[in-house]
Amino acid sequence: MADAAVVTVESAQEVVHSRSHRYRLGWTGAVDRAIGAVVEPIAALLVVVEVVILASGVFTRYVLGRPLVWTDELGSIIFLWLAMLGSVVAYRRDEHIRLSVLVRRASPRVAEYLNAISSVVVALFVAVLMPASLRFLNQERDNLTPALQIPQSYVVLSIIIALSLILIIALLRMAETDLRVVGPVLLAAIVIGAGVYLARGAFAGLGNLNLVIFFFLLVGACVAIGVPIAFSFGLGTLSYVLVVTTVQPDIVVQRMSEGVSNLVLLAVPLFIFLGLLMETAGIARRLVEALASLVGHFRGGLSIVLVAAMYLVSGISGSKIADMAAVAPVLFPDMVKRGQKRTDMIALLATSGAMAETIPPSLVLIIIGSVTGVSIAALFTAGLLPAVVCSIFLIALALWKAHRQNESVSQRAPLSVIGRTLFVAVPGLLLPLLIRYFVVTGIATATEVSVVGIIYTLLVGVLVYREFKWRSLYPTLVDTVALAGAILLIIATATAMGWALTQSGFAQQLADILSHAPGGKGGIMLLSIVLFIVLGSVLEGIPAMVLFGPLLFPVAKAAGINEVHYAIVAVLAMGVGLFSPPLGIGFFSACAIGKAEPEHAVFPILPYLGVLLVGLLVIAYVPWISLGFLPANQR
Repeated sequence: MADAAVVTVESAQEVVHSRSHRYRLGWTGAVDRAIGAVVEPIAALLVVVEVVILASGVFTRYVLGRPLVWTDELGSIIFLWLAMLGSVVAYRRDEHIRLSVLVRRASPRVAEYLNAISSVVVALFVAVLMPASLRFLNQERDNLTPALQIPQSYVVLSIIIALSLILIIALLRMAETDLRVVGPVLLAAIVIGAGVYLARGAFAGLGNLNLVIFFFLLVGACVAIGVPIAFSFGLGTLSYVLVVTTVQPDIVVQRMSEGVSNLVLLAVPLFIFLGLLMETAGIARRLVEALASLVGHFRGGLSIVLVAAMYLVSGISGSKIADMAAVAPVLFPDMVKRGQKRTDMIALLATSGAMAETIPPSLVLIIIGSVTGVSIAALFTAGLLPAVVCSIFLIALALWKAHRQNESVSQRAPLSVIGRTLFVAVPGLLLPLLIRYFVVTGIATATEVSVVGIIYTLLVGVLVYREFKWRSLYPTLVDTVALAGAILLIIATATAMGWALTQSGFAQQLADILSHAPGGKGGIMLLSIVLFIVLGSVLEGIPAMVLFGPLLFPVAKAAGINEVHYAIVAVLAMGVGLFSPPLGIGFFSACAIGKAEPEHAVFPILPYLGVLLVGLLVIAYVPWISLGFLPANQR
C-alpha cells in the first residue's frame, strides 16, 4: 500500500516541480549531479551486497547446515546505510511520498511558493535535528555490536551523512528559486519557529490541545501543501518535543534509528527490487497474456483479466503505481476497442489495486508484522482468500456492466495459443507459490525469501525468456533504493511520531475510545474500518500502519479479535481509502496511468468502491475467510 506505498508514490514527473535551466546547467546542477554520482552507485551496491549476504545465510543454514551467526547483524548495519542513502536518492529525484494534488492544480506562481515552502521545511527540520544527531553519534561511540564488535557510531554515521546531503539538496533548491519567493518564505518560517519556541511556556498549559496543534494542524498543513510525508511527520514530532516537552530532541533521532533497525524491514527494498525485476524480465506481461487467452473472448472477459492480473502481480513491487502501470498498457487498448469506457476501466484498475494489498508478499503485510509482532507467515496465508472474495465482487459488477453496455466480444483463442501462452507463463505463476512455500516451510524468513525470488526471477529473465538486459540492472537498482528510501524514512519519522503520541497519553485515549465502542467486537471492528479508511485516504497504508498499528492492535486483541484477521481487515480498509476520491493518492495515480481527468472518473469509481466495501464487511464479519487456512493454534 510505503506502498509505501508509496504509495501511492507520485514522482516529480507527475507533479508541478519543474527544475529551472539554472538548476540543471549552473553550479547548483553541478553539485546536485556530483551528489547523485557518488550516492546512487553506493546505494545500488548496498542492495547487491544485501542480496549476497542473505543468500549466503540461507545457503549455509539450509544446505550446509552451518548457519553464519553474523549475517543478520551485518545485514542490519548495511540496511540502515541503505535506508538513509536511499532517502537521499529519493529526495534528490523528488520521489518521496507526498500529496501533490494541491501543487498540481495550483497556478505556476502559487506552485513555486508551495515548492519553496517544502524546501524550507525540509532544510529547517534537518538543520534543527543535526545537533541532536551529533550528540547521539557521540553517545553510541563506545557501544559495540554483539557479533562483529563494530562501534554503533559507524551505524549512526549513516544518519548524519544522509541528513547533511538532504540539507545540501534542500539549500540547492532554495538557491534555484526566485529570491522574491524563497526569501519571504524562509524569513517567515524562522520568525514563526523562533516565536513558537520562545512562547513554549504558554503551550505547556494547553494539554492535549498541543496534539491538535502539532500533529493535526501542523502535520496536516505540511502534507496538504506537498511537503513529503516523512518530513511532515518529522517536523511535527520535533516541534512537539522542543516546544511542549522537556525531553532532549536526541530522542527523535534515537526513535528514527530504532524505526528502521528491524531486520524484517530489509524485505522492503528487496521486494521492491524483485517487483521491478519481474517487469524487466517480462514475467508480468506474460502472465497478462496468458489470462487474456483464457477468458478474453467473453463479454467483459478483459475485465476478468485485469482483476486477475492485478491479483497475480500486485503486492510485490511496493508501489501500486508500478503494479497498475504493468497491467494497464497491455489491456487498455483492447478494452477500448471493445467499447468499454475509459473511466470504467480506470475505476476497475483502481479498486483492483485496493483489494490486492493483502496478497503476499505484500510490503504492507510485512510492515504490519514488523511493528505489531503478528506472524508474517500467517499474514501471507490469511491474505489470499480475502483478495479472492473482493475480486469476485469486482468481477461480478464489471460483468454486469459489460452486459448492460453490450460490450463487444472477440474470437476465442485457439487451444494451441492458449496452451502456448499458459506454458510460457508457468515460471511467473510459480514465483508466488515458491515464495510462500519457502516462508511457510521455514526454509527462509520473510526477508530472506525475497532473495530467493530475486535469484529465480533473474534466472527466468536471462535463461528462459532471454528478455532481461544487464544494462537495465543499474537503473533498476537505483529505482529500488529511491522507492525504498522514501518508504523507510516514513517508517523512521512515523516511529518517532508514534512514540510522541504514546508519551502524550493519546494512545491510551484512543484505545479507550475504541474499546468502549458500542456493540462489543462488532462495534470495534466497524469503528476500526472507518478509522483505517480515513487514515488510508490521508496518509497511505504504510505510514498509517506504522503510526496506529501498535496502538490499535492491542485493543482489538483485548476485545477477542484475532490479530491476523484484524490486520487483513485493516489493510483492505486502508486500500479502500487509498483509492477513494477526493483525497486518495492511488485514485489520482490510476487516473494518470489511464489518461483521464480525475473529475471524470469520480462517479464511475463509486459503484466499484461500493462493492469493494461490501466485500470488506463480509470479510470483517466472517473471520473464517481470513483464518480458515491457518493452523488451529493461530485462529
